[in-house]
Amino acid sequence: MKDYLSMSKEQLHSELHNLTQQYQEYKAMNLNLDMSRGKPCTEQLNLSNELLNIHQYIGENGFDSRNYGMLAGMPEARRFFAELLGLSSMDEVIVAGNSSLSMMYYLIDLGWRMGYPDSPKPWRLEENIKFLCPVPGYDRHFAITEYFGFEMISVPMTPQGPDMDCVERLVREDASIKGIWCIPLYSNPDGYCYSEETVQRLASMTTAAPDFKIIWDDAYCVHHLTDTIYTTLNIMDECKKAGFENRPLMLCSTSKITFPGAGVAAIGASKTNIDYILKQMAPMAISFDKMNQMRHVHYLKNKEGVLAHMKKHRAILAPKFDLVKQIFTQRLTPCGEIAHWTDPKGGYFISLYLMKGCAKRTVALCKEAGVVLTNAGSAYPYGIDPEDHHIRIAPSLPTPQELEVASNLLCICVQIATLEQLLRK
Repeated sequence: MKDYLSMSKEQLHSELHNLTQQYQEYKAMNLNLDMSRGKPCTEQLNLSNELLNIHQYIGENGFDSRNYGMLAGMPEARRFFAELLGLSSMDEVIVAGNSSLSMMYYLIDLGWRMGYPDSPKPWRLEENIKFLCPVPGYDRHFAITEYFGFEMISVPMTPQGPDMDCVERLVREDASIKGIWCIPLYSNPDGYCYSEETVQRLASMTTAAPDFKIIWDDAYCVHHLTDTIYTTLNIMDECKKAGFENRPLMLCSTSKITFPGAGVAAIGASKTNIDYILKQMAPMAISFDKMNQMRHVHYLKNKEGVLAHMKKHRAILAPKFDLVKQIFTQRLTPCGEIAHWTDPKGGYFISLYLMKGCAKRTVALCKEAGVVLTNAGSAYPYGIDPEDHHIRIAPSLPTPQELEVASNLLCICVQIATLEQLLRK
């Protein structure tokens, strides 16, 4: 195989012909494989089956978790999540239902309907509202702010986190910018970890909006893929130092620790924000599923217990990530500088970057051959990747055998899309 960028037109046509034949062979296999989302596989879900046998529902305070009440969550559950989020007190935590995404939606909705204690007015009454979106980023984050009518402003991601020169300039000048989406550890989809400087600058930056919020989605805080336990500075600690303790709204869940459809999610924030959020929640709910909170606390116990449990996940996940990267290296690297990919040390995704104009075509070719990927452009606001060059790869769900087939097919589709693009020039 030769470097595509140095091939003649005749060589490009010949290579395309050969790859098209290989592609047709894959189509004849009638594949039905899904690499579209970061779903744990059955083997990962089975790791937590013992949780379902726990029936200790009376709390340390004597409260029966099977009954109404305790909107903020069971005390032991609040302490559990305070430790996971690195907060000093359970009073800075609300333990909710199974979905941190639902809580993020609620927090944006709350700002839109009512504003926050530091808001001059509800966001819906502002003349214009905007939100910063590091790209590539999480499509479901962007769907929330799009739903509420925010103008989404893309901010480039770097291996250290969002481009802070860009972020600081934008928030300093524009009071209509109400917040920023952040996945600080093993970001979705690049797998980057925010540097100390990035966290400090986010915490201390001057914002034109007095009620600017950092939505700190710590979804992968314990999802390590190597022996190294990567961490970030605690955003709450840094905001308190800077005098902006009401700025961060932190979230995490057990969704990819135990059962995605039946986990436990939590919000971490200043005592002022927690009290305010609970007051606004009161008409909506008497309590969340406290029985599930108790099951999780008794099963996982504490952060040390979570990390021990996550080593079992790593044993299943890490080989899958390694397999995908190995196939990319074997099949794409010899073709020259037509693609590159991230090397995450944790989380659930790999970012694959192609030549400009090749992502949509690659995804369409894969789908036609029976492999479903995340839609090209989904990691950008409004689903529009200006370069049409990024694909999010989710290795977790397929079996290793399925993953090998899907990854080889993906590489063939990348090669075909690249050759077609080069032949158009």
